Amino acid sequence: MGKVKSEKKRVSKASSSSKLDLLRKKLELEQDMLNKGDNPSSSEKIEEIDEQIEQVDEQEAQPEQPQEEHQEPDPSLEKEEISKVADLIKDTQQEHIVEEQHAEILDNKSFSKRIQSYQKLFLTVRKEVQRILVGQDEAITGLIRALISDGHVLLEGVPGIAKTTLIRTLAQTTGCSFARIQFTPDLLPTDIIGISTYQEGRGFYTLKGPIFNNFILADEINRAPPKVQSALLESMAEKQATIAKESFPIPLPFFTMATQNPLENVGTYSLPEAQVDRFLFKIYMGYPNIDEEQRILRSNISTHSFENFKVKAVLSPDLILKIQDDVKKVYVDQKVEHYIVKLIDATRFPKKYGVGLGRYVEFGASPRGSIGLISAARAEAVLNGQNYVTPHHVKTIAYDVLRHRLILSYEGQAEGIKAERVIEEILRKVPVP
Repeated sequence: MGKVKSEKKRVSKASSSSKLDLLRKKLELEQDMLNKGDNPSSSEKIEEIDEQIEQVDEQEAQPEQPQEEHQEPDPSLEKEEISKVADLIKDTQQEHIVEEQHAEILDNKSFSKRIQSYQKLFLTVRKEVQRILVGQDEAITGLIRALISDGHVLLEGVPGIAKTTLIRTLAQTTGCSFARIQFTPDLLPTDIIGISTYQEGRGFYTLKGPIFNNFILADEINRAPPKVQSALLESMAEKQATIAKESFPIPLPFFTMATQNPLENVGTYSLPEAQVDRFLFKIYMGYPNIDEEQRILRSNISTHSFENFKVKAVLSPDLILKIQDDVKKVYVDQKVEHYIVKLIDATRFPKKYGVGLGRYVEFGASPRGSIGLISAARAEAVLNGQNYVTPHHVKTIAYDVLRHRLILSYEGQAEGIKAERVIEEILRKVPVP
């Protein structure tokens, strides 16, 4: 009996080694096809390897004749390596499928069909994000909307509600690079954008900072001095960073999510109103409900590694740029344009529209507010698979676009008036076309 077991171990090890070599060859061919494109010879070789793997599996399934007893090591390590290589092959094949889907979408000349394809992709992105993030549907939608609008987001919420997890997961699903910058009082602009340095034998060269990534998390942006905030805002507005009098382009797409902690004011530097205006959206993240918090306990990312969730890349940087370009082409009727202009006008002259809470507004929205409304409304239309903007789209995004652009008077702040209440009354009083 001992001889049979020993022989099975030896046959299993030989088969595992053979199968591992075959899987490695298959992985190399899959990656080569992903980089260089399909070709008949590679496809034929992959088919041959698949046949050989089947033969190895059949040999392992056959009963073996007893042989002389021989001590062999446990083949569990080989099996584990086979599993890893097989997973790599699946990931490579998935990347290949995703690239083919993206190519098919980009080759589609019908604008309306591309918009419908985008809607399906965004639903998949949302599902991938929700594998890690429980609840927060409005925040997820807001970030996707801002991304395809080519805008940036100021996110406010109490600590511990997964703000960092949200942006990190979204970066993963879009196939983009990601960097987190923790803003502190001793942070310097060079810590963000990089420096020009000197090395003997090499001379002067530029060492780029974390700003040179597609997705940036500016964590607790109000804890850094104004100089640092300005360095980030230059990159947000101009898509470039200036290092030692030389400007360098930021990789596109470029998306910034800055966070603020609403609980603490000590040791913070409030963003000037002109800088806050640079953000397309201001979004609030609130507490989860009871059911959502119970689900959070089960899928706690503190006890499960981020990599264990195996979030897949649904989009790619090139496809995001194409989507951003198509969002700008979404049709906006003149009546809807006039509606947007009247909403902005109502923030400046509320009495003209009978907005009672307007007496608490010190300054209304600037023209950047109307530009933000039309850009975000186009993105909202694309998220809904439509190639035209309706007043309902404008109403949906009005709160995120305007809440940080209405400057309330001291009287309004003293009475606890929120910008959302003013926006709600404006949306009720301004006639819908």
